[in-house]
Amino acid sequence: MAKVFAIANQKGGVGKTTTTVNLAAALAAQGARVLLVDLDPQGNATMGSGIEKRSLETTVYQLLLGLHQLPSVRVRSTAGNYDVLPANRELAGAELDLVDLDHRETRLKAALKPFASEYDFVLIDCPPALSLLTLNGLTAAHGVIIPMQCEYYALEGLSDLVNTIKQVHRNLNGDLEIIGLLRVMFDPRSTLANQVSSQLEAHFGDKVFKTLVPRNIRLAEAPSYGLPGVTYDRSSKGALAYTEFAKEMLARFSTPTPTPTPAAEDLTT
Repeated sequence: MAKVFAIANQKGGVGKTTTTVNLAAALAAQGARVLLVDLDPQGNATMGSGIEKRSLETTVYQLLLGLHQLPSVRVRSTAGNYDVLPANRELAGAELDLVDLDHRETRLKAALKPFASEYDFVLIDCPPALSLLTLNGLTAAHGVIIPMQCEYYALEGLSDLVNTIKQVHRNLNGDLEIIGLLRVMFDPRSTLANQVSSQLEAHFGDKVFKTLVPRNIRLAEAPSYGLPGVTYDRSSKGALAYTEFAKEMLARFSTPTPTPTPAAEDLTT
Protein backbone atom coordinates (compact mmCIF):
# COMPACT_ATOMS: atom_id res chain seq x y z
CA MET A 1 0.00 0.00 0.00
CA ALA A 2 1.31 3.42 -0.97
CA LYS A 3 2.59 5.93 1.53
CA VAL A 4 0.78 9.18 0.68
CA PHE A 5 2.56 12.42 1.53
CA ALA A 6 1.40 15.98 0.99
CA ILE A 7 4.19 18.46 0.33
CA ALA A 8 2.75 21.64 1.77
CA ASN A 9 3.59 25.11 2.94
CA GLN A 10 1.18 28.05 3.08
CA LYS A 11 4.07 30.36 2.16
CA GLY A 12 4.89 30.57 -1.55
CA GLY A 13 8.33 30.40 -3.09
CA VAL A 14 9.80 27.95 -0.59
CA GLY A 15 10.78 25.19 -3.00
CA LYS A 16 7.65 23.11 -2.52
CA THR A 17 7.18 22.10 -6.16
CA THR A 18 10.94 21.67 -6.63
CA THR A 19 10.90 19.29 -3.68
CA THR A 20 7.91 17.32 -4.97
CA VAL A 21 9.31 16.85 -8.47
CA ASN A 22 12.86 16.02 -7.40
CA LEU A 23 11.81 13.69 -4.59
CA ALA A 24 9.54 11.85 -7.03
CA ALA A 25 12.36 11.46 -9.56
CA ALA A 26 14.93 10.49 -6.91
CA LEU A 27 12.62 7.87 -5.38
CA ALA A 28 11.87 6.49 -8.85
CA ALA A 29 15.60 6.31 -9.58
CA GLN A 30 15.96 4.16 -6.47
CA GLY A 31 13.37 1.73 -7.86
CA ALA A 32 10.22 3.00 -6.11
CA ARG A 33 6.87 3.19 -7.88
CA VAL A 34 5.84 6.84 -7.60
CA LEU A 35 2.73 8.86 -8.38
CA LEU A 36 2.94 12.67 -8.31
CA VAL A 37 -0.35 14.52 -7.84
CA ASP A 38 -0.30 18.15 -8.99
CA LEU A 39 -2.96 20.06 -7.03
CA ASP A 40 -1.68 23.52 -7.95
CA PRO A 41 -3.59 25.26 -10.80
CA GLN A 42 -0.28 26.76 -11.94
CA GLY A 43 0.69 23.26 -13.06
CA ASN A 44 4.38 23.79 -12.30
CA ALA A 45 4.93 20.24 -11.09
CA THR A 46 3.33 19.02 -14.32
CA MET A 47 5.64 21.15 -16.46
CA GLY A 48 8.66 20.29 -14.32
CA SER A 49 7.93 16.63 -14.99
CA GLY A 50 8.21 17.24 -18.74
CA ILE A 51 4.46 17.23 -19.46
CA GLU A 52 2.95 19.98 -21.60
CA LYS A 53 0.01 21.17 -19.50
CA ARG A 54 -1.66 23.19 -22.28
CA SER A 55 -2.30 20.14 -24.45
CA LEU A 56 -3.89 17.98 -21.75
CA GLU A 57 -7.43 16.75 -22.37
CA THR A 58 -7.93 15.32 -18.89
CA THR A 59 -6.38 16.49 -15.62
CA VAL A 60 -6.78 16.08 -11.88
CA TYR A 61 -9.70 18.52 -12.24
CA GLN A 62 -11.84 15.86 -13.92
CA LEU A 63 -10.67 13.33 -11.34
CA LEU A 64 -11.86 15.48 -8.44
CA LEU A 65 -15.24 16.05 -10.06
CA GLY A 66 -15.68 12.31 -10.63
CA LEU A 67 -15.74 12.63 -14.42
CA HIS A 68 -12.74 10.31 -14.89
CA GLN A 69 -10.94 7.69 -12.85
CA LEU A 70 -7.22 7.69 -12.16
CA PRO A 71 -6.07 5.43 -15.04
CA SER A 72 -7.53 7.76 -17.68
CA VAL A 73 -5.97 10.86 -16.10
CA ARG A 74 -2.43 9.80 -15.20
CA VAL A 75 0.42 10.56 -17.55
CA ARG A 76 3.88 9.02 -17.53
CA SER A 77 6.79 11.36 -16.92
CA THR A 78 9.51 9.93 -19.11
CA ALA A 79 11.83 12.61 -17.75
CA GLY A 80 11.45 11.38 -14.17
CA ASN A 81 10.21 7.78 -14.60
CA TYR A 82 7.09 8.29 -12.48
CA ASP A 83 3.34 8.79 -13.05
CA VAL A 84 1.64 12.18 -12.81
CA LEU A 85 -1.91 13.32 -12.20
CA PRO A 86 -1.39 16.59 -14.07
CA ALA A 87 -2.90 20.04 -13.59
CA ASN A 88 -3.40 23.22 -15.55
CA ARG A 89 -5.39 26.45 -15.21
CA GLU A 90 -8.63 24.51 -15.47
CA LEU A 91 -8.05 23.34 -11.90
CA ALA A 92 -8.65 26.90 -10.64
CA GLY A 93 -12.35 26.32 -11.29
CA ALA A 94 -12.40 23.35 -8.95
CA GLU A 95 -12.71 25.63 -5.93
CA LEU A 96 -16.17 26.72 -7.03
CA ASP A 97 -17.23 23.38 -8.50
CA LEU A 98 -16.35 21.40 -5.38
CA VAL A 99 -18.32 23.60 -2.99
CA ASP A 100 -21.69 22.04 -3.83
CA LEU A 101 -20.46 18.43 -4.11
CA ASP A 102 -20.84 15.76 -1.44
CA HIS A 103 -17.67 14.80 0.45
CA ARG A 104 -15.89 17.75 -1.10
CA GLU A 105 -12.80 17.46 1.16
CA THR A 106 -12.29 13.74 0.49
CA ARG A 107 -12.66 13.56 -3.29
CA LEU A 108 -8.95 13.00 -3.90
CA LYS A 109 -8.68 10.38 -1.15
CA ALA A 110 -11.56 8.42 -2.68
CA ALA A 111 -10.05 8.66 -6.17
CA LEU A 112 -6.64 7.41 -5.04
CA LYS A 113 -7.78 4.55 -2.81
CA PRO A 114 -8.62 1.90 -5.48
CA PHE A 115 -5.17 2.30 -7.08
CA ALA A 116 -2.97 2.78 -4.00
CA SER A 117 -1.51 -0.72 -4.30
CA GLU A 118 0.08 0.23 -7.63
CA TYR A 119 2.52 2.62 -5.95
CA ASP A 120 5.04 2.76 -3.14
CA PHE A 121 4.77 6.54 -2.76
CA VAL A 122 2.17 9.14 -3.70
CA LEU A 123 3.44 12.73 -3.46
CA ILE A 124 0.87 15.54 -3.51
CA ASP A 125 2.03 19.01 -4.50
CA CYS A 126 -0.37 21.35 -2.66
CA PRO A 127 -1.01 24.98 -3.62
CA PRO A 128 0.44 27.66 -1.30
CA ALA A 129 -2.88 28.50 0.35
CA LEU A 130 -5.46 26.88 2.60
CA SER A 131 -8.14 25.99 0.07
CA LEU A 132 -10.38 23.07 -0.85
CA LEU A 133 -7.57 21.77 -3.03
CA THR A 134 -5.11 21.85 -0.12
CA LEU A 135 -7.70 20.26 2.16
CA ASN A 136 -8.14 17.44 -0.36
CA GLY A 137 -4.38 16.91 -0.35
CA LEU A 138 -4.12 16.89 3.43
CA THR A 139 -7.16 14.66 3.84
CA ALA A 140 -5.76 12.11 1.39
CA ALA A 141 -2.30 12.02 2.99
CA HIS A 142 -0.76 9.92 5.74
CA GLY A 143 1.66 12.72 6.51
CA VAL A 144 2.98 16.14 5.56
CA ILE A 145 6.46 17.04 4.36
CA ILE A 146 7.15 20.74 4.93
CA PRO A 147 9.88 22.34 2.79
CA MET A 148 11.06 25.59 4.33
CA GLN A 149 13.81 28.14 4.12
CA CYS A 150 15.79 28.92 7.24
CA GLU A 151 14.70 32.52 7.61
CA TYR A 152 12.59 34.53 10.04
CA TYR A 153 9.40 34.78 7.96
CA ALA A 154 9.48 31.05 7.33
CA LEU A 155 9.28 30.45 11.08
CA GLU A 156 6.27 32.76 11.30
CA GLY A 157 4.44 30.85 8.56
CA LEU A 158 5.36 27.48 10.04
CA SER A 159 3.25 28.04 13.15
CA ASP A 160 0.20 28.76 10.98
CA LEU A 161 0.78 25.61 8.94
CA VAL A 162 1.19 23.45 12.04
CA ASN A 163 -2.13 24.78 13.36
CA THR A 164 -3.80 23.97 10.03
CA ILE A 165 -2.45 20.42 10.12
CA LYS A 166 -3.75 20.00 13.67
CA GLN A 167 -7.22 21.15 12.59
CA VAL A 168 -7.28 18.75 9.65
CA HIS A 169 -6.08 15.94 11.92
CA ARG A 170 -8.84 16.71 14.39
CA ASN A 171 -11.71 17.20 11.94
CA LEU A 172 -10.97 15.38 8.68
CA ASN A 173 -8.04 12.98 8.84
CA GLY A 174 -7.04 11.35 12.12
CA ASP A 175 -4.06 9.67 10.42
CA LEU A 176 -2.43 12.94 9.39
CA GLU A 177 0.87 13.84 11.00
CA ILE A 178 3.92 15.95 10.26
CA ILE A 179 6.46 13.59 8.72
CA GLY A 180 9.24 16.10 8.74
CA LEU A 181 10.64 19.52 7.91
CA LEU A 182 13.03 19.74 4.96
CA ARG A 183 15.45 22.66 4.99
CA VAL A 184 15.76 23.94 1.42
CA MET A 185 17.64 26.75 -0.36
CA PHE A 186 20.07 26.48 2.53
CA ASP A 187 23.12 28.73 2.59
CA PRO A 188 25.62 27.54 5.22
CA ARG A 189 27.44 30.89 5.00
CA SER A 190 24.42 32.69 6.43
CA THR A 191 24.45 33.21 10.20
CA LEU A 192 20.65 33.57 10.23
CA ALA A 193 20.18 30.34 8.28
CA ASN A 194 22.31 28.44 10.75
CA GLN A 195 20.52 29.99 13.72
CA VAL A 196 17.07 29.13 12.35
CA SER A 197 18.26 25.63 11.47
CA SER A 198 19.43 25.11 15.04
CA GLN A 199 16.11 26.42 16.38
CA LEU A 200 14.21 23.95 14.20
CA GLU A 201 16.33 21.04 15.42
CA ALA A 202 15.91 22.10 19.04
CA HIS A 203 12.14 22.48 18.77
CA PHE A 204 11.19 19.67 16.37
CA GLY A 205 13.97 17.16 17.07
CA ASP A 206 13.84 14.13 14.78
CA LYS A 207 11.02 15.73 12.79
CA VAL A 208 13.72 17.71 11.01
CA PHE A 209 15.17 15.72 8.13
CA LYS A 210 18.93 15.29 8.20
CA THR A 211 19.21 16.26 4.54
CA LEU A 212 19.99 19.89 3.77
CA VAL A 213 19.15 21.07 0.25
CA PRO A 214 21.45 23.94 -0.77
CA ARG A 215 20.68 26.86 -3.03
CA ASN A 216 21.56 25.54 -6.46
CA ILE A 217 21.26 27.16 -9.88
CA ARG A 218 20.98 23.79 -11.63
CA LEU A 219 17.79 22.99 -9.73
CA ALA A 220 16.40 26.37 -10.77
CA GLU A 221 17.33 25.82 -14.43
CA ALA A 222 15.88 22.31 -14.74
CA PRO A 223 12.13 23.18 -15.06
CA SER A 224 12.79 25.32 -18.15
CA TYR A 225 13.98 22.11 -19.83
CA GLY A 226 11.03 20.06 -18.57
CA LEU A 227 13.30 17.97 -16.39
CA PRO A 228 13.62 17.25 -12.67
CA GLY A 229 16.89 18.60 -11.30
CA VAL A 230 18.11 15.11 -10.44
CA THR A 231 17.80 14.22 -14.14
CA TYR A 232 19.00 17.53 -15.57
CA ASP A 233 22.34 17.48 -13.75
CA ARG A 234 22.85 14.42 -11.58
CA SER A 235 26.18 15.60 -10.24
CA SER A 236 24.98 19.01 -9.03
CA LYS A 237 24.83 19.69 -5.30
CA GLY A 238 21.06 20.10 -5.44
CA ALA A 239 20.53 16.80 -7.24
CA LEU A 240 22.80 14.95 -4.84
CA ALA A 241 20.91 16.46 -1.90
CA TYR A 242 17.54 15.27 -3.20
CA THR A 243 19.03 11.85 -3.88
CA GLU A 244 20.11 11.70 -0.24
CA PHE A 245 16.65 12.87 0.82
CA ALA A 246 15.07 10.03 -1.17
CA LYS A 247 17.37 7.55 0.56
CA GLU A 248 16.41 9.05 3.92
CA MET A 249 12.72 8.60 3.04
CA LEU A 250 13.26 5.02 1.89
CA ALA A 251 15.12 4.18 5.09
CA ARG A 252 12.19 5.48 7.10
CA PHE A 253 9.38 4.13 4.91
CA SER A 254 10.69 1.05 3.12
CA THR A 255 7.59 -0.70 1.73
CA PRO A 256 9.19 -2.80 0.26
CA THR A 257 12.84 -1.88 -0.21
CA PRO A 258 13.22 -1.09 -3.94
CA THR A 259 16.17 -2.28 -5.98
CA PRO A 260 18.31 0.62 -7.26
CA THR A 261 18.34 1.11 -11.01
CA PRO A 262 21.45 1.98 -13.05
CA ALA A 263 20.23 5.59 -13.19
CA ALA A 264 20.19 5.70 -9.39
CA GLU A 265 23.75 4.43 -9.25
CA ASP A 266 24.77 7.22 -11.63
CA LEU A 267 23.35 9.76 -9.18
CA THR A 268 25.80 8.74 -6.48
CA THR A 269 28.89 9.06 -8.63
